[in-house]
Amino acid sequence: MIQLNGKRGLIMGVANERSIAWGIAKACAEAGAELAFTYQGEAFGKRLEPLATSVGSDTMIDVDVTNAESMDLAFDTLKAKWGTVDFIVHAIAYSDKNELTGRFINTSRANFSHSLEISCFSFIDVAKRATDLMPEGGTLITLTYGGSNRVTPNYNVMGVAKAALESSVRYLANDLGPQKIRVNAISPGPMKTLAGAAIGGARATYRHTEENAPLRSNATLEAVGGTAVYLVSDAGAYTSGEIIRVDGGFHVLGMPQHENL
Repeated sequence: MIQLNGKRGLIMGVANERSIAWGIAKACAEAGAELAFTYQGEAFGKRLEPLATSVGSDTMIDVDVTNAESMDLAFDTLKAKWGTVDFIVHAIAYSDKNELTGRFINTSRANFSHSLEISCFSFIDVAKRATDLMPEGGTLITLTYGGSNRVTPNYNVMGVAKAALESSVRYLANDLGPQKIRVNAISPGPMKTLAGAAIGGARATYRHTEENAPLRSNATLEAVGGTAVYLVSDAGAYTSGEIIRVDGGFHVLGMPQHENL
């Protein structure tokens, strides 16, 4: 098993025990990493506290990624506690769920801007602030989805936001490479998470990918967590700018399996 002993990481975006971010956090903790967490608002803080405690973390920071002062305070707090950080996992995205159904053309200007700010720009902002905490290099990971490059019913503006996020991964990897900071994204297939449930027709999408993926299965939290551990570890030292798919192979298909046509 790959070990992360001596590494410290910040996990952003754990909503509950079914969150992809939690699957990553749990895997990193089991590999020996020391963790800190961010959350937004009291309700998410209450859900996060027992999870953070279960992996030995006593650092939870309330942060609003749309507020520069809140972001400053969060990263200042982390710097005061640790001085440096080895990796950051960004698992933050948002769109009005009323616009995650029906036609993409009905996307509102306000929700388009808000979705792109939270789902994409926040990662760029995190990366910029992280450089001060990674003087000897480190790893940045974000989460994306295949709806970024292939039309997925009801994914709508989130597909556009994830496409922008994936492009940002490549540009950030190039910018930060000379500082030995690696930047990658993990792209799981549909998963039964709080965020995924907000998308119209989520259950049908989950069932369709499970029935048609080459491995006939959707990804598990453990599989996504293991991929993150690899990226954070020294074994991933020369992996940067990648979109790593953990979707049972679904992304290779041109149409459903014969029996499902």
